[in-house]
Amino acid sequence: MEILKNEQLQLAVSPMGAELQSIKDSSGKEYLWQADERFWPRHSPILFPIVCGLWNKRYRIDGFEYTMERHGFARDMEFKLIGRTDNKVTFALESTTATRRLYPYDFMLSVSYRLDGNRIHVIWHVHNTDNNEIHFQIGGHPAFNLPDVGEGEPMHGCLKFDNEGHLERLIGNVGGCIVPGRFDLPTEKGFWTFDEASFREDAVILDRCQVKQVQLLDKARRPVVTVDMKTPAVGIWSPYGKNAPFVCIEPWFGVHDSVDYQGDFRKKYLMNHLLPGASFLSEYIITIG
Repeated sequence: MEILKNEQLQLAVSPMGAELQSIKDSSGKEYLWQADERFWPRHSPILFPIVCGLWNKRYRIDGFEYTMERHGFARDMEFKLIGRTDNKVTFALESTTATRRLYPYDFMLSVSYRLDGNRIHVIWHVHNTDNNEIHFQIGGHPAFNLPDVGEGEPMHGCLKFDNEGHLERLIGNVGGCIVPGRFDLPTEKGFWTFDEASFREDAVILDRCQVKQVQLLDKARRPVVTVDMKTPAVGIWSPYGKNAPFVCIEPWFGVHDSVDYQGDFRKKYLMNHLLPGASFLSEYIITIG
């Protein structure tokens, strides 16, 4: 476990999945969900080389069919520590014989966490080490403790989106894949109040770059956590039926398959492409308070 600390925050990051494990302020208050298995046994997994689900867990490239579980394999693999300073830590995962059975490309994925005051920069770097163009999706899945929700109380909360206009969501509730159509997400000047029923249809997915900032607010509507992103999509999720005291704010370069999708992997919606030797670099930022 790697620890980063300054006067305002302390972070813990595990090499398993290069996953952020803890965000505490100077008083010791924990902001990141602590992976209680009764609800959801993760903190903030990295989603790669797919985001969300494939139809029947299968995809096709050049006439060959492959199988991959939801959200890909990176979250369940050991990364190697490749860099460490007082305020930044970097882990890397390289393709192996095992990954090529699931995903027929060579790559290096590095994930960095940089601490800057009360801000955490989560930096993704995908490098194509293959002789061919590679195709991938990548995303974050950080889960944050809900303010003002005590043990056993009904889950509820409020988010503030930077878009105060009309918002439309996708729904991915059939076999973990997206159904046709776009659906209104009622908000009031960017404020969205939610409860258990809000996630009856699984994650609330906002694509088309509709949202670039999401704030988790307390009951006085003060920001507790802010997530800034440069991604074309964001997922908002909490496990329906569990009354879980957390919400995930997920920056995504990619989304689920559509229901019954039988097309080529490379032509999936929001797919990213890298020529040999090229790199992809992006980040999202978590601000506490």
